[in-house]
Amino acid sequence: MDIKIHSLRFDADEKLQSFIETKVKKLGQYYDHILAAEITLRLDKSTTLENKVADIKLEIPGNDLYSKRQARSFEQATDLATEAIRKQLKKTKEKQRGL
Repeated sequence: MDIKIHSLRFDADEKLQSFIETKVKKLGQYYDHILAAEITLRLDKSTTLENKVADIKLEIPGNDLYSKRQARSFEQATDLATEAIRKQLKKTKEKQRGL
């Protein structure tokens, strides 16, 4: 699986990048045919504390899965986004088994 991490208007440190890579690689347990993952991190312009946004786009055969979550930290946002993607992967796998 090819993983690309983009951080808009800031530089993500190595610790954050390795955390994200670990989380995204674990998605391979739920679906074997993940081609690539693209993660975009950005700061929202809102004045609230929950201004960190993580977008995850997973490329799988047939469809692309997408999740966008906002939280107090990039780690939290990534956790929430990967959880949403995991649920989408399970649904996709169940649909394929049913066919």
